[in-house]
Amino acid sequence: MPENQTLNVGELGERLVAWWLQAQSGIILHHRWHCRWGEIDLIVQRHPVAGIGEKPLRDRKSAAKAKISLPSHSFLSFVEVKTRSQRNWDADGLLAITPSKQAKLWQTAQLFLAEHPDLANLPCRFDVALVSCQRLSPRPRRNDTDTSASSAIDKAIAVPQVQLGQPVLIAGYRLCLHDYIESAFD
Repeated sequence: MPENQTLNVGELGERLVAWWLQAQSGIILHHRWHCRWGEIDLIVQRHPVAGIGEKPLRDRKSAAKAKISLPSHSFLSFVEVKTRSQRNWDADGLLAITPSKQAKLWQTAQLFLAEHPDLANLPCRFDVALVSCQRLSPRPRRNDTDTSASSAIDKAIAVPQVQLGQPVLIAGYRLCLHDYIESAFD
């Protein structure tokens, strides 16, 4: 699979997990935040579910516009998303999170918190999301220049309702968030 194709599938998996987290009242602070140590797929501020009749806030800008301070018992999740096809070699991505990968994620998270002191006092954890992926449509032709995942997502009719263990069809793929491991490592 060409490198740009792999990146597109990875981004589709990350977007799927972001939609699921937003449905769980998570606020996506950053997608693919990177620094010299590495990259964190999703940085999410989690808080209790909104009250009955209230709509959960979808992002940090919405919270700022509404001039809402989130409850003091909110926390940060640094989420590593692994998107894999069937018959993969690494237990659906779980084996790819080696001790050295965990150390890089830890260092990256520390730098993020140093750059965002307003979030540094929140409890933090590292979560892992495992997404399965199956191509449904044929591979793009060589002269097809529009292969970015963002444009594929933009072409989707609506944001799908994502549920754990339920497949969703996006941009010619069947994606399924089949496991979300909270506090996967320290």
